[in-house]
Amino acid sequence: MIILQVHQLTKSFGADLILSNIKLEIQSRDRIALVGRNGAGKSTLLKVISGQLSYDSGEIFMPKGLTVGYLEQNTGLESGLSIWDEMLTVFDEVRNMEKKMRRLEENMSGTDPSGDPDGFQRLMNEYDAIQTAFKEKGGYQYEADIRSVLHGLGFAAFDPSTKIDSLSGGQKTRLALGKLLLTKPELLILDEPTNHLDIETLTWLEQYLQSYPGAVLIVSHDRYFLDKVVTQVYEISRHQSSKYIGNYSKYLEAKAEQYERDLKLYEKQQDEVAKLKDFVQKNLARASTTKRAQSRRKQLERMDILDRPSGDEKSASFHFDIERQTGNDVLKVSSLSVSYDEKKPTISHISFHISRKDSIALVGPNGIGKSTLLKTLVGRLKALSGEIQMGSNVKIGYYDQQQAELTSNKRVLNELWDDYPLKPEKEIRTVLGNFLFTGDDVLKTVSTLSGGEKARLALAKLMLEKANFLILDEPTNHLDLDSKEVLENALIDYPGTILFVSHDRYFINRISTKVFELAPQSLTEYLGDYDYFVEKKAEQLELERIRQNESSKSAVKEEDAKKLTYQQDKEQKKIERQRQRRIQEIENELAILEEQNEEHNEKLADPAVYQDYEKVQEMNALIDGNKNKIETLMEEWELLEEEALAD
Repeated sequence: MIILQVHQLTKSFGADLILSNIKLEIQSRDRIALVGRNGAGKSTLLKVISGQLSYDSGEIFMPKGLTVGYLEQNTGLESGLSIWDEMLTVFDEVRNMEKKMRRLEENMSGTDPSGDPDGFQRLMNEYDAIQTAFKEKGGYQYEADIRSVLHGLGFAAFDPSTKIDSLSGGQKTRLALGKLLLTKPELLILDEPTNHLDIETLTWLEQYLQSYPGAVLIVSHDRYFLDKVVTQVYEISRHQSSKYIGNYSKYLEAKAEQYERDLKLYEKQQDEVAKLKDFVQKNLARASTTKRAQSRRKQLERMDILDRPSGDEKSASFHFDIERQTGNDVLKVSSLSVSYDEKKPTISHISFHISRKDSIALVGPNGIGKSTLLKTLVGRLKALSGEIQMGSNVKIGYYDQQQAELTSNKRVLNELWDDYPLKPEKEIRTVLGNFLFTGDDVLKTVSTLSGGEKARLALAKLMLEKANFLILDEPTNHLDLDSKEVLENALIDYPGTILFVSHDRYFINRISTKVFELAPQSLTEYLGDYDYFVEKKAEQLELERIRQNESSKSAVKEEDAKKLTYQQDKEQKKIERQRQRRIQEIENELAILEEQNEEHNEKLADPAVYQDYEKVQEMNALIDGNKNKIETLMEEWELLEEEALAD
């Protein structure tokens, strides 16, 4: 069923055209990605669809009453409530139903059915209606849903009574996502939901969205995430939309194939046009061929001339050079303890070694101390204890994830030129042009730039340093997919050494030759890329599970051998006799209940009964009551049978 249609939508900000002739269709349970360059209009379109922005022309169709949930990027949950109480607000309607059910139960328990049968029946009917609605709205599982979402989003270790206003910005953003997921709107719109999520949480969110009961419309720059979740891609490019079937990787393939097809059609038509023009030019003046030439000219006039298919929009273009190479040993760390507040250690007694041309991904859950470690290595924070030894000729280039949040009031040109005043303006402009700052863009004030523009400016500054050891903290934040690919290629070709933190699994896989997994009191090295790391972690978990099972079985056998005395064996036999007796009792009760239901169903077929509404209600109530008893008895019977088999 179609739940939303966007038809020929146009949106401008002042004189700047953002979206033109946009078409989009969403059906229930669709998984759609909206992709395009930073500034292409993706977030604008999401805001228009969610009703936060108006549009200039076109139409948006959606069924009346459609529930739409929208999460803007970097939107934090602002609340004075605790984590648990805030999540409970999603289920206010259900909780009110629960309170009403309790009141009705009290009323029914205080009412004599024989004294006021009609009144009691009205209470029963009202209770049944509320109980049905309560069940349909998840009343019996909403607390379990809250716990599941909080656990998946990394709040398992948090006290539920923790006040939200005491949390960090990233934690508030994750809670905003969690609250939206709990509302389960029919159309879920997510703008960069993977921001502030570590790899473990990303994996959980992928699985959650795969089984989400409604439709999902996502903007994300995480390729692994898009490949796992979406089945359609809409690209926004040059103000217009194009639809592709499949995940993100399929979209890239289809886009390349479409470009090749369009180019061949264009070239074929151009050949045909050239031949027609040549024929007209040569034969129009000759009496014998004038009519044919005129016919060809009319054919030309009737032709719908194709535009030359355009390839990708202009991409950033840069590479990282070094002034001189380091020695083989770039960094040695021994028994290092670090802290972000120079008090309680975040990481204790870790040791590792980095060699020339290593490209190392530092991974671990949010809050483990990855950024703290990097800041300590570059001297921004003081180590609590341990030793940091840099190799010979090492020059560090450091990219802080906050560095992209530049707040300078300088112009873009001066932000770069002031760091390198001896370079001619033309060279500085060329560098900025390579990072897509062209024309009047270089005269913009830095503080007014978008997140993606600030990230590209920070990378331009880093490139000019020509450092031989790059330490990068979340370098792909704020970059669109195309800019990420350019950065990946630049780092792959980089002749120096790299240590980086990233939650972008595709980026890690392309760049890393080693993975360092950080824990509070250890650092484990894996000699391979991200896929190798995941494979090894899975092997370790499986081996640990096998060891635990074997250890548990061994312990049980040993304990049983010690404790299994004659008296215990006698007691076990007694329990087994009781179990078999109860199994027999259940089977007898089941037979009686099933026989009763057969009789009730036969009575329902009797005209004297089925034409009497009250008798039908009475028969159905008896049948339903017996069915509930049968289900309860069957569960007990299956449990007893399983226990008997286990013994």
